[in-house]
Amino acid sequence: MDYRLIALDLDGTLLTRQKRILPESLTALREAGLQVMVVTGRHHVAIHPFYQALEIDTPAICCNGTYLYDYPARRVSAAHPLDKTQTLTVLNLLSQYDVHGLLYVDDAMLYQHPTDHVLRSLAWSETLPPAQRPTLVQVDSLAAAAQEAQAIWKFATSDADIGKLQTFAAAVERELGLACEWSWHDQVDIAQRGNSKGRQLAHWVAAQGLSMDQVVAFGDNFNDLSMLESAGLGVAMGQSNDAIKARADVVIGDNEAPSIAHFIRQRLLA
Repeated sequence: MDYRLIALDLDGTLLTRQKRILPESLTALREAGLQVMVVTGRHHVAIHPFYQALEIDTPAICCNGTYLYDYPARRVSAAHPLDKTQTLTVLNLLSQYDVHGLLYVDDAMLYQHPTDHVLRSLAWSETLPPAQRPTLVQVDSLAAAAQEAQAIWKFATSDADIGKLQTFAAAVERELGLACEWSWHDQVDIAQRGNSKGRQLAHWVAAQGLSMDQVVAFGDNFNDLSMLESAGLGVAMGQSNDAIKARADVVIGDNEAPSIAHFIRQRLLA
């Protein structure tokens, strides 16, 4: 197959637990000579160091396909955000179920209470140069902040009680008709139904005159399935859930080892 594009999830895939891209991965991606695209659940303000390390100019697919972000032009395109009525209803359910929610808007991620998830993000931010730090802001009221936002991309909800989180996500889908995708073992992302990494990727690929058969996609979690299954070659990381590995074309090693580099050299450069 004449592959033309490599689509990369970040957390759990391209990144190690320390939020680093292995140097072997960077070298192999450059050697491959293909276009590289970041396809992530992250907000665009939280991928600066990785986008720059990859030295790419393709747009990033952010918030699980909610929008494209053009880094060179510093603008959003192809967006399908939540409306304010939906956002306020989700906030009511978060309060009802006592689940933490991080709100992704415009150019910032907003929170009310500094949970472990937020504190880890803030600690990671402090390790970065100021120009690469994500905009993570504490607010008195997420509801008030949502009313002032121009665009509301998604909620990242988390809880140590996985059963409670599952019940909450089921209520959101049942009562609001929104999409809930697991992006980590204790995190469910809430966005507009119809948004997905695979759908946004397919739209962009078609606009370039290419087909999804020419895409190699790497991912590790349930929010990656839409692109793993629609790509010409869907590659799951070794630490992925068995249900994800069963639906990928290929399973490689985990994200702590240079698994992506080995695969590129053995499968794409051989």
